[in-house]
Amino acid sequence: MAILSIQSHVVYGHAGNSAAVFPLQRLGREVWAINTVEFSNHTGYGAWRGRVLETDLAGELVEGIADRGVLGQCEAVLSGYMGDAAVGRAVLDAVGRVRKAAPKAIYCCDPVMGDVGRGFYVKPGIPEIFKSQVVPLADIVTPNQFELEALTGIKTADLEEARRAVAALHAIGPKVVLVTSYRGDDAPEKHIDMLASDGSSVYRIRTPELPFGAGMAGSGDVTTALFLSRYLETRDIKRTLELTAGSIFGIMEATYMAESRELLIIQAQNELAAPHLAFEAMRL
Repeated sequence: MAILSIQSHVVYGHAGNSAAVFPLQRLGREVWAINTVEFSNHTGYGAWRGRVLETDLAGELVEGIADRGVLGQCEAVLSGYMGDAAVGRAVLDAVGRVRKAAPKAIYCCDPVMGDVGRGFYVKPGIPEIFKSQVVPLADIVTPNQFELEALTGIKTADLEEARRAVAALHAIGPKVVLVTSYRGDDAPEKHIDMLASDGSSVYRIRTPELPFGAGMAGSGDVTTALFLSRYLETRDIKRTLELTAGSIFGIMEATYMAESRELLIIQAQNELAAPHLAFEAMRL
């Protein structure tokens, strides 16, 4: 079985598929990677080379996979950053084709749009496409706190508001919601939460927050990939959340200790399979 991952790609560093593919492979997943963007490095550096790839390329590549007669072996579709509306349509088409060939396949969507403190950083129209077309099609959706508010129109200053926003996402389609970063009014300083819900139970997990300043490119891509893989393995959101939190914290800690500007996914790969720290998810 395989995961079809449709995301951006950078040659140097880790973002998009270059952040998601190796963690999935390290956890034993076959990955079919389709790149929508080919850049020299992530845009956080302020300068890069490369280009957005042709918008019909994704559909053409999926067609080629179908020609091999193997599309039915796909157990999940994963998508992340979408450079423009055409990419969103290509993802929707790919999900439809995979589900036709493999009805039990699930779609995991990371609705990359922006972040707290930065606001939106995608092209106009992308948030609307996520809200009206992409997220309703997803089985799993993995917004950060800013994206959760943008998708639902609900402020999430406290946990009760966050739970209402998560419920609003469930109401439009996704069966599983992971909030990849959440800072509520009750959170202690220098800690950060993740929330996960399967519609019947909501769990919170809390880890130390490492002082990366402007953040760490690719961390959300790794988190979503880990969560998808562990969910396919366990079908248990509490265990999935715990394994994901332990692994991403281990990767981030190794990166911080090395004072690296790029995630040390390769160097700290043992954290992917067997994180050295365990965090317990609490049911809310």
